[in-house]
Amino acid sequence: MHNKASLALAVAIMLVSGYGLFAASAWPWKAALFPLAIGIPLFCMAAAEALWVLFGATEAKGQAMEFQISSHPQRARRTAVAIAWMLGFFAAIVLLGFPIAVPLFVLLYLRLQGSEGWVLSIVITLAVWGVFYGLFDRLLHLPFPDGWLLAWLGFSS
Repeated sequence: MHNKASLALAVAIMLVSGYGLFAASAWPWKAALFPLAIGIPLFCMAAAEALWVLFGATEAKGQAMEFQISSHPQRARRTAVAIAWMLGFFAAIVLLGFPIAVPLFVLLYLRLQGSEGWVLSIVITLAVWGVFYGLFDRLLHLPFPDGWLLAWLGFSS
């Protein structure tokens, strides 16, 4: 059953990323660069997983290679927290847009989840924002869509 689930997930990821690559191929180069940079490695990793499931060993060093959410309460809690952070990041991207969501997520994650101090959190957040802004806005001139909330409030660019 594990092999069927892994194969199904790998094929589903290949289909989604393949569609994304196909759709992005019709876009102007600068607009397509980000989806291509994410989609190509994603497709290749999913293809490698599919090939591993089909032709690879099912056990490594005597232990089954299996993923399952643990019934242990502490592990299940950590998994739930990780999923909540991912969903929160996705919601921030949709509501606020990438340029605000990325530094906001880094700051909140470092402070709340990582329990880092304000100085280190702000320095790392500024560095991440600088790289993000410098690479995608200044260097590549990639337009990011406005977040729904900001557009609704009239702050769209």
